[in-house]
Amino acid sequence: MVGTILNVVTVLVGTALGVTLGNRLSARMRETVLIGLGLSTTGYAVLNIVDAMAGQQNAPFKFIVILLSVLLGGVVGELLDLDGALNCFGAALERRFAKSEDAERTARFIRGYVAASLVFCVGPMTILGSIQDGLNGDYSLLAIKSTLDGFAALAFAASLGVGVGFSIITIVVVQGGIALLAGQLQSWFTSPMLAVLSATGALLIIGIGLTLPRPEADSVGELFARVGDRAGHGGCARRTGVARLCLAILLSSAEDQADRRAQEGELFRATGSPKSAGR
Repeated sequence: MVGTILNVVTVLVGTALGVTLGNRLSARMRETVLIGLGLSTTGYAVLNIVDAMAGQQNAPFKFIVILLSVLLGGVVGELLDLDGALNCFGAALERRFAKSEDAERTARFIRGYVAASLVFCVGPMTILGSIQDGLNGDYSLLAIKSTLDGFAALAFAASLGVGVGFSIITIVVVQGGIALLAGQLQSWFTSPMLAVLSATGALLIIGIGLTLPRPEADSVGELFARVGDRAGHGGCARRTGVARLCLAILLSSAEDQADRRAQEGELFRATGSPKSAGR
């Protein structure tokens, strides 16, 4: 458990430094930092997938397993409403500790908690490091992870606020639970299984990286993004992002046509010719 405690400390320190730094940044600067975080997180996840699948036999078959894992996980998560539960838990933490009346701050708190929890607890270092820590007290792998998580917490907290720090609850539950069950899990996790698990987790992290720069983005808490996004604490109202995008394109096209016809009409009245400037 030493590695888990070290991980908690580094995340808290990184969060404190990030919040202090973030309070000095303008809203535009925080948004720029968030875009950079999204790109960096996506790149990190891609490298994890490449590293996990390098040298693996039957890579196409393993990719099918990854695909089925994501799809089945999404269905189970939807049925159990894991995303809603995670967001509600984040909202409860915000009401209990942050007590903000600002809806935007509340949403930022929840995003920070959910994103940090997934990024810090999905990956091979979490599983292997916790097993080593639980079996023989070797927390060297978790020490490396803790250092990386500390810097990541600093960057996340600068844009997403104190909600990042509350991801330590998820870290304690996941890493602590694996460390306590290390004896049973060591024989159960084979090398190919860890490779597929790492690649699947990295794929989910790509989803986090792609949705981080957009506050209205779909959640990946249910094991990948859905077309409709949940709004509010209970997550009951849905927004059809694709439909809204298509509607915006149609409205834009209609406005362009109306402007063009108006310009042609003005030109006709001015010159007495039905020809437009573009013809």
